[in-house]
Amino acid sequence: MPGALGDLVIVDFSRILAGPYATMLLADFGAEVIKVERPGGGDDTRSWGPPFADGESTYFLGVNRNKRSIALDLSDPADAATARALAARADAVVENFRPGTMERYGLGHEELRAADPGLVYCSITGFGTDGGAELPGYDLIMQAVGGLMSVTGAPDGERMKVGVALVDVVTGLHAALGVLAALRHRDATGEGQRVEVSLLSSLLSGLVNHASAYVAAGVVPAAMGNEHPSVAPYELFETADRPLVIAAGNDRQFRALCGALGRSDLAADERFATNSSRVAHRRPLRSALTAALAGRTADDWFAVLTAAGVPCGPINDLAGAFDLAARLGLDPRVDLRDPRRPHPVGQVANPIRLSATPPRYRTAPPRLDEDAAAVRARIAGEPSLPESGEGRPG
Repeated sequence: MPGALGDLVIVDFSRILAGPYATMLLADFGAEVIKVERPGGGDDTRSWGPPFADGESTYFLGVNRNKRSIALDLSDPADAATARALAARADAVVENFRPGTMERYGLGHEELRAADPGLVYCSITGFGTDGGAELPGYDLIMQAVGGLMSVTGAPDGERMKVGVALVDVVTGLHAALGVLAALRHRDATGEGQRVEVSLLSSLLSGLVNHASAYVAAGVVPAAMGNEHPSVAPYELFETADRPLVIAAGNDRQFRALCGALGRSDLAADERFATNSSRVAHRRPLRSALTAALAGRTADDWFAVLTAAGVPCGPINDLAGAFDLAARLGLDPRVDLRDPRRPHPVGQVANPIRLSATPPRYRTAPPRLDEDAAAVRARIAGEPSLPESGEGRPG
């Protein structure tokens, strides 16, 4: 079954996370993605570990399935010419070099657009192409300067980063959406365009309610630990054995919580009658709820409160999270079987479900330059690259 994007060819000059994540999502839905890497080392994440699986970095494995790899030294005129020939056959190019780098190799937007006015050219940068063009765009730096660390962690504690490179992930999602929007326009008009996505702009957009509080009301949010600035109770509580998160987002859910805890009197207390009043009196509310939760375990309360319609949950590690998703029928893991690999490659499933053209797991993340011969044949006019495997839920 061809994927929803099965007629697209994407040349991917990106590396590390934001760009590769974007192109992997597109590849899952059938796009033919050709990954251009530097000779010798390839994508930086090939060496990021431990952990490794069968000698390959799990970081790299996590964002590079369904792609083909060719190693090209863009500073070499012959290899740069090969890269331009690839781009000439592509619907879209994705790159995340510092601004000006692709232009030095004759691979900039204007040069490629002159050869193919319908080309969609996606550039991912850290801080844009103007005043921040020379600034390096690492996720940790972005979390610091972009405000995310200022709202993460305990109020009186050290500022903390989020435990995953979330800015890169959000930027990758924006890049994939931008490419699809530009391709939609190209299909309607024949006109390509440049798509520009920066980590800083993506983070500011991803800060949603915090960013809106600042731009709309001039409020500069601060770290509140596990509390929510606008909703209560919406935080972590201790139980008899381990913490439990409760998120009562409206008055009905709060009344259900109080009833399940045997504290209906709290719902009748004028201090807690509405969400705004609960936010204003969050300290006495927290004390009362903590006392009520102390007598039973987190799993006990999870069952009781869920049955009462109260959003809640214990804190799982990744093993627990995958187990929960599997029990709920979400099939979160795929064992990708590729004849070129001695063992199945464990992959996190694409979270998007399409009823007619679901994501497919065709090929394992490539070894460096593994597909050079096939890619060069592609330049010579072969209509498509053969598929080599298929994934199954695991």
